[in-house]
Amino acid sequence: MERYDLLYRLYDEFDAATLREYQEFVDVFPPVDSRVALEHWQNASDELADRKDAIREGFAAGETFAEVAAHATRDQAFTALDLYTKYERAVNALVLDVDETLRSAGNTDNEIPRETLHLLTELHEAGVPIVICTGQTLENVKGFMIQGLGSEIVHSGDLSIVYEAGTGVFTPGHGADTKQLLYEGLDDGIVAVFDAVRSRILPDAPEHLRYGCHLQGNEFNVTLKPNFEIGSAKARDVIDDGLVYELDLLGDAVVAEVDGVDGDAPAGEWARAYYAGQDPEIRGVLERQGEFPTLDAAAVPDAVTDVFERIDVAYYEADAAEIGSLELNKVAGVEAAYDVLGIDDPFALVMGDSKSDLRVMEWAGERDAGIAAAPEHASRDTLDHVLSTDELVFDRGKSAEMLRVAYALNRLAVLDDA
Repeated sequence: MERYDLLYRLYDEFDAATLREYQEFVDVFPPVDSRVALEHWQNASDELADRKDAIREGFAAGETFAEVAAHATRDQAFTALDLYTKYERAVNALVLDVDETLRSAGNTDNEIPRETLHLLTELHEAGVPIVICTGQTLENVKGFMIQGLGSEIVHSGDLSIVYEAGTGVFTPGHGADTKQLLYEGLDDGIVAVFDAVRSRILPDAPEHLRYGCHLQGNEFNVTLKPNFEIGSAKARDVIDDGLVYELDLLGDAVVAEVDGVDGDAPAGEWARAYYAGQDPEIRGVLERQGEFPTLDAAAVPDAVTDVFERIDVAYYEADAAEIGSLELNKVAGVEAAYDVLGIDDPFALVMGDSKSDLRVMEWAGERDAGIAAAPEHASRDTLDHVLSTDELVFDRGKSAEMLRVAYALNRLAVLDDA
């Protein structure tokens, strides 16, 4: 209980809230060419140093407690200590989704907040590798990560990007292992299915989809995105229609690759029936659109079901309808990233909001290889998992809260080494 007593004393005897305000001001103060502003920053920096010195003098492990107080609220610090008491491990990797996790269209104008970027920088400088794990294309995510974190960190050799939900992994600074195209390991039949869907999805689309959607520039996955503001009613309508259309194309492509299936088979009905049975969100879309299949999933031939079982159809309301490979999910990408980064015994903070992130959370949990955190607007299953483990739920646009917990956890873990 000694560490708990020390934390109580830290937050009872020192004005940690004001200290944290000075730290945040000094950390995220924008570069300006103003003598008055720079003097203001210097005064704040001096006050910050004085307040930290007072804590350093009051504790045997003063540096640790000064940095904890400067970065974490009382609740965040005690959450960190609870996690360390439970797992007896520091976080040695960050596995982070981007959209609606690090950034939010609702609260952060779809930009990663400067506070979050600064904490990522601090954790990286403290030796914690970063794995960005996203459904976006490589070029897109690489661009905004360089813009946000800087080229030096992105190319440091300790940052990896799992893109397109696991179809590829990009880890700059690792020679021949810098870019791994995981989809190249799939068999020819599965690749042929994706090629067939991709070649037809826009040319064969009805006019309202052809003009209302665009195809995301993926290397492998097939992702329809709306030509309207994400989250809007128009985006929802066109993505709902696009999902139904994608399912029908997928059914046709799978049937074409399966030997012994009648070419006049109800391929689209089979795809709708199978995926409606797998995902309640897809079922809901089909019901709303009046496109729910008349046959049961049990009527789908086994040979066709065997292929469907290897292919993921993902629906993101008013955002995207996507076809991907279940053999190339985010878990496979994170495993490949760990291998290149040399993380042999991971204990990661896994942050995400969707079912693809949930798979990583569950995989890490089953192996005692991490803790899970999610925003309060995450999918129901993801939230259920997080609430049933360590209850690390944060407000929309407030991903920095969990990074502060990880920072404090790692600082407190050092006490055992002192």
